[in-house]
Amino acid sequence: MYRGRTKVITVGGIKIGGGNPIVVQSMTKTQTTDVKQTVKQIKQLEEAGCELIRVAVPDLDSAYAIRQIKKNIKIPLVADIHFDYRLAIESIKSGADKIRINPGNIGSEERVKLIINEAKKNKVPIRLGLNSGSIKKDKMNLETTMMKTLESYIEMFEKNNFGDIIISAKASDVVSTIKLYHQIAKKYNYPLHLGITESGTKLVGSIKSAIGLGVLLYNGIGDTIRVSLTSDPIDEVIVGYEILKSLNLRNYGIELISCPTCGRCKINLQKIVSSFEKELPSLNIKFFEKPIKVAIMGCEVNGPGEAKNADLGIAFGKGVGLLFAKGKPIKKVRFDNSTEELIKILKSY
Repeated sequence: MYRGRTKVITVGGIKIGGGNPIVVQSMTKTQTTDVKQTVKQIKQLEEAGCELIRVAVPDLDSAYAIRQIKKNIKIPLVADIHFDYRLAIESIKSGADKIRINPGNIGSEERVKLIINEAKKNKVPIRLGLNSGSIKKDKMNLETTMMKTLESYIEMFEKNNFGDIIISAKASDVVSTIKLYHQIAKKYNYPLHLGITESGTKLVGSIKSAIGLGVLLYNGIGDTIRVSLTSDPIDEVIVGYEILKSLNLRNYGIELISCPTCGRCKINLQKIVSSFEKELPSLNIKFFEKPIKVAIMGCEVNGPGEAKNADLGIAFGKGVGLLFAKGKPIKKVRFDNSTEELIKILKSY
């Protein structure tokens, strides 16, 4: 798959753009001033494979908390700023690896210049993160309004000799988002952060994100992604990786194959698959050096073939399953301990 070559921006040691691996990020759902809970959530996200984490900075106390949070985490931290330019300046001083500002609400050029000056001094990149919900509506269509807003801010940054920027332009409408990113990719070579804003619940949001991000990524557009879900942020990371893996853009971790079941299935396959899925975050899926394909199949039609072709698989019959490893049958397993058998073998990889 061809990927458009954008310039490289370094965020806390991670290179974004220029054909580097697409970076998966998320955002904490804790109060940033609650350092203990915020660090706890970030550590959980690190274990799930999150590579870049963003925290909300709605006030000065949140900006000051960044210093303490940074001491206790491993991945780069992004400060999410709206409305008040002073919060961006204080977040940079507190050690944020990147700043996100929203062109729709950050204020005048004079104030933005103060942010740029502080970012230059500390060599901190800035994401121009525009959302459809924060721009002033006019007679133009959504994409045109957002594009004009972005263009004016990019011009402002370039006029002030600041090029360490990443761009995002997210809408809750999937088609509008796709059209807008195509326009941006044609005009600029800055790295692009992809997402569908306010995409919804785990199910609906995952579908909208998979379609919107999938279309763009397949067309070579995008350097970092965040799947925005009304759900646990770990779900955002897992869905993000699944989107990338489906396009062969990030080939590591566990790929799960399972059948939809039908009248031939004699066991509760949905229960086994759900149980296995719940264990995935604890398996440190990011850190498998090679992708691992796991097949959990419910009957004798496609089951044995899929299980043989996977790195690890179970093909069930009447209440009992045959466990395969690297194409060879190794043992029979009962329905009630099949998940444990899979986990045991995976942990030995």
